Amino acid sequence: MTSVRFLENIQIRYKLLFSYLITFCVIFSLGSGVIYSIVRKTIEANIESELKNATDAMLNMVQTSVSVSIQNHLRAVAEKNLEMVSHLYSLSRKGELTEAKAKQLAESLLLSQRIGTTGYIACVSSGGVMVVHPEAEWLGQDINRYGFVRQMREKRQGYIEYDWRNPGEDRTRPKAMYMAYFEPWDWIIAVSSYRREFSTLVNIDDFRDSVLSLQFSETGYAFITDNRGNAIIHPSLQGVNVIEEKAFPNYPLDTMLKEKSGKIVYPWKNPGEDRMRDKLVLFNYLPEYEWIVASSSYLDEFYAPLDKVSNVIIFTVLGCILLVLPITAMISASITNPLAELVKRLEQGAKGDLSVRLDRHSEDEVGRLARYFNSFMARLQEYNQDLEAQVKERKEAEVALRYSENRYRSVIEAMPDAMVVYDMEGRVTYLNPAFTDVFGWTSEECLGRKLDHFVPEENWEETRQGLKTITSGKPLSSVETRRLTKSGQIIDVSTRGAVYRDPDGRQVGSVIIHRDVSDLKRMEKQVMDIGDRERQKIGQDLHDDLCPHLIGVEGLGKVLVRKLSDKAPEEAGLAEKITGLVKDAITKTRRLARGLCPVFLVDHGLESSIRELAANTESVFGVACRFLYETPVPIQDNLVATHLFHIVQEAVNNAVRHGQATAITITMRVDGDRLTVSVHDDGRGIPSDLETRGMGLRIMGFRANMIHAALDIGGHEDGGTVVQVSLSTRVTTPVGP
Repeated sequence: MTSVRFLENIQIRYKLLFSYLITFCVIFSLGSGVIYSIVRKTIEANIESELKNATDAMLNMVQTSVSVSIQNHLRAVAEKNLEMVSHLYSLSRKGELTEAKAKQLAESLLLSQRIGTTGYIACVSSGGVMVVHPEAEWLGQDINRYGFVRQMREKRQGYIEYDWRNPGEDRTRPKAMYMAYFEPWDWIIAVSSYRREFSTLVNIDDFRDSVLSLQFSETGYAFITDNRGNAIIHPSLQGVNVIEEKAFPNYPLDTMLKEKSGKIVYPWKNPGEDRMRDKLVLFNYLPEYEWIVASSSYLDEFYAPLDKVSNVIIFTVLGCILLVLPITAMISASITNPLAELVKRLEQGAKGDLSVRLDRHSEDEVGRLARYFNSFMARLQEYNQDLEAQVKERKEAEVALRYSENRYRSVIEAMPDAMVVYDMEGRVTYLNPAFTDVFGWTSEECLGRKLDHFVPEENWEETRQGLKTITSGKPLSSVETRRLTKSGQIIDVSTRGAVYRDPDGRQVGSVIIHRDVSDLKRMEKQVMDIGDRERQKIGQDLHDDLCPHLIGVEGLGKVLVRKLSDKAPEEAGLAEKITGLVKDAITKTRRLARGLCPVFLVDHGLESSIRELAANTESVFGVACRFLYETPVPIQDNLVATHLFHIVQEAVNNAVRHGQATAITITMRVDGDRLTVSVHDDGRGIPSDLETRGMGLRIMGFRANMIHAALDIGGHEDGGTVVQVSLSTRVTTPVGP
């Protein structure tokens, strides 16, 4: 820390001197290091490339010599045996031998010869059939399945190489063959043996001088050793076994024999030398003779040019440093002197005197700096005046903004509706006290988290649709739904929402307001229940009071008809007409009573009421109406049954009066824990615009909400309208007395 403060406090001229000097040294050091590294890698690459090329050339030279020696030897044997077979054939032609005896004698002579260690002579016909072979089981066999046999049949004369694996062996080995064709007997005389067995045929003197003539740097050389450590070709260790000699390390040759090819660096001292030197060797493997062919060079010899490069770099750096020091001092003085004067003027300006100016008229950077300073001070003086005015104005605006913010916050916190503010990821950023009062969760429990847990499972689909509307930038009008409180209670709420944006117009979050309408829904349900009870009471009065009264009037009318039929026949007809009208009134009163109280008056439940509704629809309107259900649905809650009946009744009436339907199907079924009642007609359908729907449809939706049912009204793929209401079977059982 002390050293940092010291550097901060020293004068600029010394900072410039030290910074230029350090920068110069660092750049030169890095540049020198890069140059040194590149030169070193280039030298290494060139030496390795040269050694590799020499090693590959030696390997090719030895392989070529081996191939030529093998080919010449096999050719000589094949041609010699061809002469022998031709001689025996000529004896058979002269009559001195039979042809069979000549073939037998030729076969014995061919099989008596051994090529290399395990090689032999065999004969194959031009058709690929074995005619002469040391192993009896091969005689007479068709051997065209082997690839090299096809070459024999095509060439008949010449040299080929192939891989062969004898029975009982686990791998193939390279094999060489020379062929000579004897046409009179259709024999392809094949002389073959494994290539490794011809090591004695190679004359090392043929390429010794070529190997020893290779020299790398000053004392680098090429050499060849076998797998037992014998130096086959070496400038100073010819014929010496390096492994057995204790004066030489064993691990270099062991590594070469193990890896077969590659490069190795190891210390080595040749005979006559006084010290060990690191030696780079690139080597390769000749599998036919198990020889290591290598090229070597000493590291100190091909790194020698790097020492000269290092010396040049060091002297160049020292010379440049001596030149940089005085130049830096001159440059720093030309900069620091005007800066000292500028600092003095700035000190005056810092004390409040913004009228200070610099008196310099040169055209260099210092002169321009003086002009800019003077212009800066003039503008600073002007800005200072404007800033004082703006500060005063901003303070007044901040006071007004703080007052406005406090006022709106007070309104939000005092509002009875629960309000939640979310970010675009759905995390809560603010909620008002009414949210805690309604739902029970506090700000500490919700801030920074999502409120997925207070949406009931059955209300998620409508919630997703609302979120989709809000995120699209449209406001969400009042939508009735349900939410969970912290205690697990489900309450009815009316939800509204909209997005809010940043100054650039980007959506940054949303504001959702939940109004608790549980009391309102409860009062609405009570009003509806009261209306249904009054409806049922009226229906019961019609059925129990008015209908018996009318029945009595009908009976008196019949008595009056009998009495007048004898005394005044004309008046008796009028009385009989009155009796018919009373009878019609009784029928209509009963129908009206059943419509007002369908479930309460019918002892057999909702199914009987809907079945009677279907029958009345057919009889009154002449429209085919069917009621289908699989199993009876016991609905113990009379209010639920009443609401379901009135929804079905309203759907049937709409289909007849507005849809002009000719066929109506009412279906009631239970799927798991859901009861579904649907009304399907073949009429002209219902308008898609919700605004054109009448009061009847609104009342149907209101009744569905009263029993917590889902109401769906829409078109059918076959035409007409489908009204479907679905609710949980748990709702059909009344809760409490």
